[in-house]
Amino acid sequence: MHKRRLVLLAVLAVVSVAAFLTLGLRGNLAFVLQIRAVKLLALVQVAVSVALSTVLFQTVTANRILTPSIMGLDALYLFGQALLVFLLGGLGYAAIGGGWKFAAEVLIMIALAAVLLRPLLTARLDMSLLLLTGVTIGLLFRSLSQLLFRLLDPNAFAVVQAASFANFNALRADLTIIGSVVTFAAAALCWHLRHRLDVVALGREAAIGLGIDWSRTAALLLLVVALLVAVSTALVGPVAFFGLLVAALAERILGTRRHAVLLPAAALVAIILLVGGQAIFQHLLGSASTLGVVIEFAGGIAFLLLLYLGSRT
Repeated sequence: MHKRRLVLLAVLAVVSVAAFLTLGLRGNLAFVLQIRAVKLLALVQVAVSVALSTVLFQTVTANRILTPSIMGLDALYLFGQALLVFLLGGLGYAAIGGGWKFAAEVLIMIALAAVLLRPLLTARLDMSLLLLTGVTIGLLFRSLSQLLFRLLDPNAFAVVQAASFANFNALRADLTIIGSVVTFAAAALCWHLRHRLDVVALGREAAIGLGIDWSRTAALLLLVVALLVAVSTALVGPVAFFGLLVAALAERILGTRRHAVLLPAAALVAIILLVGGQAIFQHLLGSASTLGVVIEFAGGIAFLLLLYLGSRT
């Protein structure tokens, strides 16, 4: 049953990829296919990183309605964009080299995650306090961002607003390759740990009783989550609810929490939604709307449904 559903998801993912590469194809075919291939690689990288990071985060926290954005990384990213625009202006912000900006954003978000995880690694902080600390830091950065928004002129504010939503159109090949290497290395690690993740999902006490070093394992997994979130966010922008959407869909479609099935299923669902959605919006609707906004709206609806269904059980 699970194998057939995984094969079906894989077929739909291949169809989405083919549609993205071929719909509306005209002009210099080699040039157009090269551009689309780079964008396709970025979309697949973001889809896989968001899906895996959400599944890992929900496994460690034993909560099906949480996403990695609760750690405050998305809020830190938005605050960084607002601060850069405030200090440099809209033109200065646009003139920043993409490579330096990408590297700085990833390093800063990883540094924040390391600061959050250090007490957990030394067993001085439990998971609940870690999540509460992440929420507090997120509120701090969002409040600082709102303060900067009020100090910006309308043109600069428009620049920050554009950076507040995921942008799947302006993607650089060199940054995409770097992000893809990190993402697929993390994916290989997740697959290697897939059976250990099933034990971690049982909870702290059960995992410790079965021989898992909980503090170190949880810190490692959360660091991988932070790395995946940092890379995808620095590449396209924040996608807070997308991971929640694909993780919930994968679990409902497969009907299991076994990570050997759930990890590839979530990645395939994310590829179908992201690549297929971008193919529709870009090649059929002529970019009449923004995919990132639609995905966040659908993810928000999924979050409310999960809350409602959870309250009924």
